[in-house]
Amino acid sequence: MKRGSLRAALAGGGPLVTPLAHDALSAKLIEAAGFRGFTVGGSAMLAARHALPDIGLIGLQDMVGGIRDIAAATSLPFFADGDDGYGDVKSVARMMQAYEAIGVGGVLIEDQDRDKKQQRAERALGVVDSAVIEQKLRAALAARESPDMVVLGRTDAYGALGLDEALRRAERFLALGVDGVFIAGLKQEADYERVGRALKGALLSAAMFEGGDTPWLSPAQLGQMGFGHVSFPATLIFRVADVMAVTLARLKHHTDGTQPMERLSNGPTVRGLLDDALDLARWRRIDGQGAGGQANSESTP
Repeated sequence: MKRGSLRAALAGGGPLVTPLAHDALSAKLIEAAGFRGFTVGGSAMLAARHALPDIGLIGLQDMVGGIRDIAAATSLPFFADGDDGYGDVKSVARMMQAYEAIGVGGVLIEDQDRDKKQQRAERALGVVDSAVIEQKLRAALAARESPDMVVLGRTDAYGALGLDEALRRAERFLALGVDGVFIAGLKQEADYERVGRALKGALLSAAMFEGGDTPWLSPAQLGQMGFGHVSFPATLIFRVADVMAVTLARLKHHTDGTQPMERLSNGPTVRGLLDDALDLARWRRIDGQGAGGQANSESTP
């Protein structure tokens, strides 16, 4: 399975929109929906895979295991969360090697202090010294083997130190040679406008969250401000969790006999959607070809 180029997807016109895939099935559905790429973020994947919050509880091998399963399900190019590199500069180099080996097309490396890590960037309690994150970004750039690998420098300084410091760090990241920057946790539309003006011409990444106090801007709006990449970190996992919780509550009432639960009215449609995502027809063809070959060989004298 030949994977598409993330750089080509970013150059495809308009912001590259990447929903977050939390497992292999969600990645397949993202591809089926017609998106040109996706992102694997720690928060959604850890919630789905381990039922853990993204507060620094996991390491490189946890991420590699989850990302490998997701990558194997689709040929779409994708970004992956690299957190703080899972250690020092040696760990960053090791992460780059491991990520490239499993098909990651772009990595985000952040400056949030791992010991105080929060799931939401605007609530960051602290970031590491500029020298620390800059050393890690240099290590990532030096370690990458493929020219197609995209390295984004992420700063969570906005929540801890304000937009001025976040912009200063982003400018430093770009000066080091990273391919783009992500200033996480922006709270006002005016913040996005300012970032777009201050870093005009650079590859800028934005994340649109639901359920919080951050803006909900369209990809078209962000593209006009200068952003070339827009991710939706919580959109799928929030809805998946909501539907499962509501459905299980109804099923519990049904089994208790307190309130009957009707069957899905579009059950066959949903079954077909799932079968398509799982490539069921292809596996049946393979099974049929194998059975036919066996029957032919048994009938040959």
